[in-house]
Amino acid sequence: MRLNHLAAATFLVSMGMAGASHAASFDCEAQNLKPDEKTICDVRALNDADVRMVTTFDLLSGLLAMGARGTMQDQQTEWLKKRQACEADVACLKTSYEERLKVLNDTYKQINRPL
Repeated sequence: MRLNHLAAATFLVSMGMAGASHAASFDCEAQNLKPDEKTICDVRALNDADVRMVTTFDLLSGLLAMGARGTMQDQQTEWLKKRQACEADVACLKTSYEERLKVLNDTYKQINRPL
């Protein structure tokens, strides 16, 4: 049930970004896009995955204690390096986002919350 709240919040935020000329985490109109970013901008499913990922990451950042938040930020930096290594490979990028979203969703499930 708790995961459904996160999914609903992620969906609502991503709906607000529909039609924007950027993915959630970078500007698609920037002149110096890397191959992975250009592909994410060009492929709607990847753009949507980027919106879900960054929205989930931002929501978790507000829920985690400072130490856990720092760890999650370090993991995000490492994940971005792996995503960039995919370059323009759509299947690789799709898998990268699926794996990252699973980790973020698992992190959410582990947050201690009062009843």
